Amino acid sequence: MGTFSALSERVRLRLGFIAVAGLSLTGLSCQTVPDPPVPPGQALIDRGEDLFFNETFDGNGRTCGTCHRAEESFGLSATFIATLPDDDPLFVAEFIPELGSGFENPRLMRELALIVENQDGFDDLASNFNMRGIPHTLALSTSVDSTLGPRTGWDGAGSPNDGTLRSFAIGAVIQHFTKTTNRIAGVDFRLPTSEELDAMEAFQLSLGRQEELALPLPLKEPRALQGQLIFNDLTRGKCVACHLNAGANVNPILSPPLPGTGNLNFNTGVEVLPDQPADLTGENVPADDGFGTPGDGEFNIPSLVEAADTEPFFHNNSVATLEGAIAFYNGDAFNDSPAGQLVQQASGSGINLDAAEVDAVAAFLRVLNALENIRSSIQALDEAAATSSTHERVDRKLSRANADIEDAVRVLDASGLHSPTARALHSAAEVAANALAASGAKRRTLAGNASALLRQARTDLIEDTP
Repeated sequence: MGTFSALSERVRLRLGFIAVAGLSLTGLSCQTVPDPPVPPGQALIDRGEDLFFNETFDGNGRTCGTCHRAEESFGLSATFIATLPDDDPLFVAEFIPELGSGFENPRLMRELALIVENQDGFDDLASNFNMRGIPHTLALSTSVDSTLGPRTGWDGAGSPNDGTLRSFAIGAVIQHFTKTTNRIAGVDFRLPTSEELDAMEAFQLSLGRQEELALPLPLKEPRALQGQLIFNDLTRGKCVACHLNAGANVNPILSPPLPGTGNLNFNTGVEVLPDQPADLTGENVPADDGFGTPGDGEFNIPSLVEAADTEPFFHNNSVATLEGAIAFYNGDAFNDSPAGQLVQQASGSGINLDAAEVDAVAAFLRVLNALENIRSSIQALDEAAATSSTHERVDRKLSRANADIEDAVRVLDASGLHSPTARALHSAAEVAANALAASGAKRRTLAGNASALLRQARTDLIEDTP
């Protein structure tokens, strides 16, 4: 890549923004420094990451990463699917004859990022199935547990036996990795070993936030600040009832109390929403009965901190935009649902936000998402800045940092938020990309520069706290 002075004029100008912003580059010298010690448990996480992205379990060629793409915030959208080559393992139903019927619906996968799930068993593949989106696997350490048992996937029903994240991996292999629809272990796939399950669980639990936010936050953008007020108001937005601190857990101080704490399941009426995209295609899309066999119509609470860059929304990808997902709670589908009735009983009224209030809540969630993107990117860049040698693990983290920075730009730009912030984010994205291409001392310097730019972007979004 050449010396620092040989960087393109565009990159040098962006690096110059650091000085304009008053940021210090102290401590980012190019001298050789020893690598920091490897954190405890990192070897198990690294093993799980390798399995997640590379292990096919002797199946049809898919891996966990086939559907949970790192560059897609560990989810998958139709927009990204459109960029994939036709021989990508995601499309095995299109080129493996034994999977041509009853395994996937290629049209709904390509157009709406919906995949076939058989939570109620594999006895009737022609009619007993659900079409669901692919949930991200971020912040699982904060969003799986409940007093009523683990909640994995969209409702917990995709995890056989005990409902845990380890069992969810077993269910995923049986459902998605098989060579034929016979699904015979040892023939169509091999089941993960206990050691592999431990490693994949450790990796997935390491992704994203490791703790909840503590709302309210000292946000600077007026719309986002107002949206936070509405979000936390049990008489207006009422969002905090089920999304404490914008996460996936219910508020434990509600009166009357809910039948448990943590990540609970509710029937919010999404299934009766009219004119859903999948239904409009004319394809066979059976009603999704949610948790249990037979199902009770309930789905578990998703975290909202990561929502803005993991669209579309709900278990069936029925709403395309964040603003549309918030507005859903104004409608009859929600307010007539069992969950909507609970809200009315507890507060005396349903949810009825006007357009400006919907926009404010969306602005709040967009800023939260951007702040989380920035946090995770800084963490990866700081590790690269402190590491003298080139590790595959650091490369992967830098790649994800680049994707996170781009996500932050996108979720803010989509609502015209914080245009000054975009300048620092765009600069950070370019410098981080150059860090990924570099090595040694040059990589450390560029990673540190990108991290400094992100810290500047963060100060545009939120007041610094002691």
